[in-house]
Amino acid sequence: MTIIIFNFTANYQRVLRNMQEETIYHIPALLNECIEGLNINENGIYVDVTFGGGGHSKAILSELSDKGKLYSFDQDKDAEANILNDNRFVFVRSNFRFLSNFMMYHNVDGVDGLLADLGVSFHHFDDEERGFSFRFAGKLDMRMNQKGGQTAADILNTYEEEALADIFYLYGEMKNSRRIASAIVNRRSQKKFSTVEDFLEVVRKFVNKKHEKKELAQIFQALRIEVNQEMKALKQMLESALKELKPGGRLVVLTYHSLEDRIVKNFMKTGNFEGKADKDFFGKVNTPFRLINNKVIIASDEEIERNPRSRSAKLRIAEKL
Repeated sequence: MTIIIFNFTANYQRVLRNMQEETIYHIPALLNECIEGLNINENGIYVDVTFGGGGHSKAILSELSDKGKLYSFDQDKDAEANILNDNRFVFVRSNFRFLSNFMMYHNVDGVDGLLADLGVSFHHFDDEERGFSFRFAGKLDMRMNQKGGQTAADILNTYEEEALADIFYLYGEMKNSRRIASAIVNRRSQKKFSTVEDFLEVVRKFVNKKHEKKELAQIFQALRIEVNQEMKALKQMLESALKELKPGGRLVVLTYHSLEDRIVKNFMKTGNFEGKADKDFFGKVNTPFRLINNKVIIASDEEIERNPRSRSAKLRIAEKL
């Protein structure tokens, strides 16, 4: 684990205290490390592509002068309730895959740092009506943007069996994915999927009782990733980030599962998602980034005790060359 020593301003410390007093929408993991990783220039332009409850955005703003600017993205209408009243702040209601489009729209010619926290907010897991968690009965939705796209129920009711098996194998790492997919297809031929309970009735029989919570979480994660096309959106965002960052600009990304972490790791190391190193005549890797932390940064025991969901967070930081 990489250790970073922090020396934050009084403004930043005040932001931390205020966040602890507010109603919890989402507790940002590795918040200190993320802000330190951005290496903030007080007059710079920054992007938070995962606004959520605004925790990271507030911390970034606390480090900016009146000349600084922050653009924060979120496609979920619920996040709009957390919009910050600050003339240095611009909220963008959009999926972060459209980063470059909106930077062009706002006449932004290069940014000094970009932060992405790829975790799902507490708010989403705890909202019974959104269908993100197996803990609650409710509609099987899982869309981050509820204004469009297929719901989780739509996918279960329409995808071919082979495609469903791929989803649970690739995104959920379920070795019995083909059996799960077959059971889904058989069930929907009798009754369409509509609710979380409909889904649980099928998949519960395929999980190990000793690891039920973990495996159900993996199955729900897989379906959520497909609903929101998360892997595709992540790749598009990273390519746009490389384009938009100024030389010396920082890319700071928090991941929560191995699939997205591998994508981020490969991109930062080699500039491509496969991790194929392009070397010059002397064997030096041609890469658009300089890694700030060679070893992934993880939460301390103290943070995990305060925020158990930070246990799976991995932080990677790179600087554009």
